[in-house]
Amino acid sequence: MADSSLMLNARNILVIGRVGMDLSPTPPGTATKDATEMMVAMGGSSANIAAGLVKLGCRTALVTSVSDDAVGWYCLNQLDRYGVDRRHVKRITGEHRTSLAVYETRVENHQSVIYRNNAADFQMTVEDIDAIDLSPFDALVTAGTVFAAEPSRGAAFRAFERARDAGMPVIFDVDYRPYSWPSAEVAADVLSRAGAMADIIVGNDEEFGFMAGAYDQGLGKARALAHENAAIVVYKMGHKGAVTFAGEAEISTGIFPVEALKPTGAGDSFMAGFLAGLAEGRDMKDAILRGSACASIVVSKPGCAPAMPDTATLEAFLKTHPGPTET
Repeated sequence: MADSSLMLNARNILVIGRVGMDLSPTPPGTATKDATEMMVAMGGSSANIAAGLVKLGCRTALVTSVSDDAVGWYCLNQLDRYGVDRRHVKRITGEHRTSLAVYETRVENHQSVIYRNNAADFQMTVEDIDAIDLSPFDALVTAGTVFAAEPSRGAAFRAFERARDAGMPVIFDVDYRPYSWPSAEVAADVLSRAGAMADIIVGNDEEFGFMAGAYDQGLGKARALAHENAAIVVYKMGHKGAVTFAGEAEISTGIFPVEALKPTGAGDSFMAGFLAGLAEGRDMKDAILRGSACASIVVSKPGCAPAMPDTATLEAFLKTHPGPTET
């Protein structure tokens, strides 16, 4: 299968990983320590990606676990609101809790505080994965957090195995969050194993550097993954843009400069825009730039899932923006 057609017509996507509740002080610019009011929204990398894909015309289903309490119920209602199929979201009782994130809508002195003790989403099991009929789905997407603890880790690897056996593209967002892992050594080993099973890998320079064992070896790690097993590897470099390895091609792309309100949500929105672009049959560079435009839109607005653009918003942004930076 040609690299640029890996996701062609992949309009029904299975997304694995957490959904949570986000709280952010309002109005924008307010520090959490000074807050008197909070905006509440759906969060969690995988849920954000799923919502972003739906807004851009794809169909998605989420696989995860939530606590059977008010926060978990909120997340279920939000998945319904965004049109994400939640039939594979399991409600669990006991001491496990749905994740909560408190983050500020400001760039300078930005604070994000994530509550992940006894996280409910880590209770996803191999049995949960085996119960899913994969035949309706065209691709599988997950973020690296699902691999940070058992039984979720084993379930995620099982999902990769089943997807590969079914001929479905496996898309892996490295999404390394140190606070979720027992040690850096375990994280490096597990994330590298996951990367070796993926068809499309997306990560930033720090994440690839971490997988390689040194920051300055990250670009080489991304290139090696593209040569060894992955059809597409996207190496993101923040304001410097990205380098994408696809087959023999190395594609450098810039970013769409905006006045950012916050640094959060960009990676999730990039993934949604990039995959939706590939699903529409766009060429690789165009799909990457559409992902970059989605990232810029999200950092310029409050919230993460609420800020994800729909197709009309994305097209209007591309029509009116001067264009990406040169690389």
